Amino acid sequence: MSGQTAAIIGGGVIGGGWAARFLLMGWDVRVFDPDPEAERKLGAVLDNARRSLPGLSDVALPPEGALTFHDTIPDAVSGAIWIQESVPERLELKREVYRTVQEHCAPDAIIGSSTSGFRPSELQEHAKRPGQILVTHPFNPVYLLPLVELVPSPSTAAETTETAKAILTEIGMYPLHVRAEIDAHIADRFLEAVWREALWLINDGIATTEEIDNAIRYGFGLRWAQMGLFETYRIAGGEAGMRHFIAQFGPALKWPWTKLMDVPDLTDDLITQIADQSDAQSGDYTIRELERMRDDNLVTILRGLKARDAGAGALLNARDRRVEGAVALPDDLSRPIVTVHRAVPLDWTDYNGHMNEARYLQAFGDATDRMMLLIGCDAEYIATGGSFFTAETHIRHLNEVHAGAVIRIETRVLLGEGKKMHLFHRMYEGTRELATGEHMLIHVNLETRRASAPAPHLAEVLAKVAEAHAILPRPDGAGKAVGVKG
Repeated sequence: MSGQTAAIIGGGVIGGGWAARFLLMGWDVRVFDPDPEAERKLGAVLDNARRSLPGLSDVALPPEGALTFHDTIPDAVSGAIWIQESVPERLELKREVYRTVQEHCAPDAIIGSSTSGFRPSELQEHAKRPGQILVTHPFNPVYLLPLVELVPSPSTAAETTETAKAILTEIGMYPLHVRAEIDAHIADRFLEAVWREALWLINDGIATTEEIDNAIRYGFGLRWAQMGLFETYRIAGGEAGMRHFIAQFGPALKWPWTKLMDVPDLTDDLITQIADQSDAQSGDYTIRELERMRDDNLVTILRGLKARDAGAGALLNARDRRVEGAVALPDDLSRPIVTVHRAVPLDWTDYNGHMNEARYLQAFGDATDRMMLLIGCDAEYIATGGSFFTAETHIRHLNEVHAGAVIRIETRVLLGEGKKMHLFHRMYEGTRELATGEHMLIHVNLETRRASAPAPHLAEVLAKVAEAHAILPRPDGAGKAVGVKG
């Protein structure tokens, strides 16, 4: 759906995050925000998104859409098929925005609200087309976190809900369909409960803001990031599972451990105490520095989950597979084959600020794996007992490459006969050559762990590619050893 248009009404922290998400997924984005600083503020959010979001994907994102700012809501919603309202949490203000939007937007456009608390039926009251409005509540930063609570009302047609789900999925988000209207939806009700208890722990002198945050980020927060609540507790029940866990720990729910049904008065003294502790916890970091630290950590966590195909990482892998499509050799074998096309993620850089040398090998290894898939050495083939092992590698580092750079690896088969597959990879950023990788692989019988001939159908495809590539000039650096100058 890239190339479509989204309108963002309200370009603050959440609206700016929505704008960045749509824009980097190839959508044109039209923004309305009366704040004279809106363009500058959204630009700062977009800068953070550009350096972090593309690296979550192992395939290149679509070309960035066009971003425009508009002086009126009617102008902003013109041509938009998705309209995201992110104005302050005042019900009458939101209803006023909808009245203006619906007078000028397409009747079949989706109008989503970022509201964290209002029910869709409240938002729809007095609306010209109530069913057009629904809750699409995201989490900050919108451009990195995939969850969006999708809440329709009885006035919302099933077709509208399904269209909204499809669009949100296409831009890399996970639409959690909240099937019944409830104040604060699902996730914020959890957060509210934790927030209330945290306030009491500070009020009663039990813990500081930093100690509470440490309890979350060094403990159960990491588990929740990839398993959630119930699956975590199921495992805590051991082999007997959830039933045993509830039998063992359920009675504790009747004990007076928490004060979740009450909340301390937010007196000036308590507010000052919380603010002072939070300031001390953050030290001298600016908000932008904290945002960048947050983004760096989230990218690392999400890519770690991606490598394990767990939690939110599984969503990223599924999107990569959708974008990458079917594995097949190109029709034209008279040129090198593009085996990798992706952005360099933040966690691939080292202390020098450029891509770590081990990541060059990883990128070339990914190119080799792709080439193996293209000739038919896939999971099904490997399950029959055959595969290729790398016997020798030589990498030449020609130019620096930094986080966010979109790299492309072009692969040639220099030899494909008998037990050998000789590959030569060239890594580029645009037309700038960054590195070359030369790899000699040997086909192996996985049972004996010794060299063996590949299956005839695989050998035939490999020989076909090698023959097509043989007419190309020998690449510069092929067969080159490490040079030592005297």
